[in-house]
Amino acid sequence: MDANPERPAMTAHYDALDTREPAAREAELFARLPGVLRSAMSAPAYAERLKGIDPASVTSRTALAGLPVLRKSELPALHKASQPFGGFVAAAPGSFARLFTSPGPIFEPEGRQADPWRGARALFAAGFRPEDIVLNTFSYHLTPGGFIFDASARALGCAVIPAGPGNTEQQFELIEAFRPVGYSGTPDFLKILLDAAATAGRDVSSIKRALVSGAAFPPSLQAEIRARGIDAYQAFGTADLGLIAFETEARDGMVVNEDLIMEIVRPGTGDPVSPGDVGEIVVTSLDPHHPWIRLALGDLTAALPGSSKCGRTNMRIKGWMGRADQTTKVKGMFVRPEQVAEIGKRHPALGRLRLVVTRQGEADAMTLKAEANTSGDALREEIAASLRAVTKLGGAVELVSPGALPNDGKVIADER
Repeated sequence: MDANPERPAMTAHYDALDTREPAAREAELFARLPGVLRSAMSAPAYAERLKGIDPASVTSRTALAGLPVLRKSELPALHKASQPFGGFVAAAPGSFARLFTSPGPIFEPEGRQADPWRGARALFAAGFRPEDIVLNTFSYHLTPGGFIFDASARALGCAVIPAGPGNTEQQFELIEAFRPVGYSGTPDFLKILLDAAATAGRDVSSIKRALVSGAAFPPSLQAEIRARGIDAYQAFGTADLGLIAFETEARDGMVVNEDLIMEIVRPGTGDPVSPGDVGEIVVTSLDPHHPWIRLALGDLTAALPGSSKCGRTNMRIKGWMGRADQTTKVKGMFVRPEQVAEIGKRHPALGRLRLVVTRQGEADAMTLKAEANTSGDALREEIAASLRAVTKLGGAVELVSPGALPNDGKVIADER
């Protein structure tokens, strides 16, 4: 038995899939893949991209690696050209349960099946159990983050407080009334909530565990959250795919979720890297209603050897190790080079632009450096308004003289 009853025993698993033989998992995934490919090719964009491919022949990683990669960075332009899903979804929008947008824009549907984002397994690994009450602080407004964790917690049998971010005073009232044991949200907002509660003398001590995602969770913040009595785990996911990989109590990397085929490829190609090498994450999902075939996420990681000490046998990765392109994530939201270019279009008198992403304390922050012939508060405020309108995030603006920024093509510099 675990000495701490509030933490799951390391032998506790969500179901038998967690611990099956890796060869059996691989065989089952690739037995399903041809049918998923046939479903994908009923959508016009996949039919064009996969023209000449015989789905029945794609039954191994070698065969899968021969299919073209679809880069997530391509999706905004493709979605604008062929709404709402860029031609990659054959099903009608009305056949889904919910419809979302993410910055880009990229449009995402939520399936009607139980646990459509595959997150219950990750919550279970983080110690969440049926009938736990979970405070979910991811946003429920237009983007899927809030619903990803909401649906996943309810699929596990938890009750969910749909708090969203902000409004800490109201959140304190809900926490003191319902005494949630779990938290889901960004690690930044968890710290904000805990700090505000300490300042206001509010009781949030019921929260004992957390599943965090959407922002950096550096060791310093991990230690602070742990010191406040909360056992926090990280999950890696996207608005397109849901939960992709997650930490377990073993704390030895992230275990890849079931029903996904993950490849790690050399950035800019579709070629798998050698075992242990850092490369770009490429994911194929096996939902026939909304499949993704070799979606390259732009995120870097490396595979770890062997199986987790917790007994789960799926592939393990080191976690998020940076971006293969300049797209980055700030406060849980992707910021893309195309968005920086849009700000430049709105202010044609500006020269080069560079968005610098840093950490201030334990929170993400960004500063847009802009070359300009003139300066002044009015211009800075106009550019700051454009920055917020385009990225949906606030940030500082620093005006610099023409030629001050390097001529290296970099428009987003992640310095965290």
